[in-house]
Amino acid sequence: MSAVKKKEVRRVTTHVLRNMKVKGEKISMLTAYDYSFARILDDAGVDVLLVGDSAANVVHGHETTLPITLNQMITHANAVVKGAGRALIVVDLPFGTYQGDSKNALKSAIRIMKESGAHAVKLEGGEFVLDSVKRIISAGIPVMGHLGLMPQSIYKYGTYSVRAREEAEAKQLLVDARKLEKAGCFALVLEKIPQSLATEVTQMLRIPTIGIGAGPGCDGQVLVSHDMLGINKEFSPRFLRRYASLYDIMKEAVSHYIQDVKAKDFPREDEAY
Repeated sequence: MSAVKKKEVRRVTTHVLRNMKVKGEKISMLTAYDYSFARILDDAGVDVLLVGDSAANVVHGHETTLPITLNQMITHANAVVKGAGRALIVVDLPFGTYQGDSKNALKSAIRIMKESGAHAVKLEGGEFVLDSVKRIISAGIPVMGHLGLMPQSIYKYGTYSVRAREEAEAKQLLVDARKLEKAGCFALVLEKIPQSLATEVTQMLRIPTIGIGAGPGCDGQVLVSHDMLGINKEFSPRFLRRYASLYDIMKEAVSHYIQDVKAKDFPREDEAY
């Protein structure tokens, strides 16, 4: 399979993403949490790297995204920034850094931008976080919104099931999407909602939508890299397409290494000084 030809863009920006939507060019987004992953994904030509709070799950081993701290997110983001020269880098504001306190939201966003060198932040929610969205944007910091299934609210939902199936929740999502766009968000993630609703939101908004479990009608798609590369084998939702099986490949390589060490076959003479 030939490599995807990268666009001749020195750095993907929010303006570039808006133009991609206008032209009908789909946007690719993947998560990254460290320097080495960021280098690979950026070199492959991904448009957006999300330093997601999903690091709480796939890096730190937590059951939910809630435990990860702002300091940890900044550390991950700093490493990703060092590894990527083309992609737009967006960082999740972790749970507890923006809900109900717009001043704390701005303070948290400023720390991320200053201490990591990232280009934007992302936060979950609609009208209940509008004050935080507006305050952050007023400081010149780009904000990506997030509607539908919101992992930071998992204890409120009690399930990871598809959101906005019912008419009332779907109508509220449409209202929230409009309000986030009006507040100045440059893009909007739509997670695990009916594809017809995601398409409606996408056609309604001027800003790009990025789907995850929201169907092909969105302006772009995002997946957790550890999931799509098959490093994490336990997570298998319908929307996930695995492009590799790195868990098995890495396990086999490590097993081979162990065997060679035990058999005194590594290192050989030509591998020693």
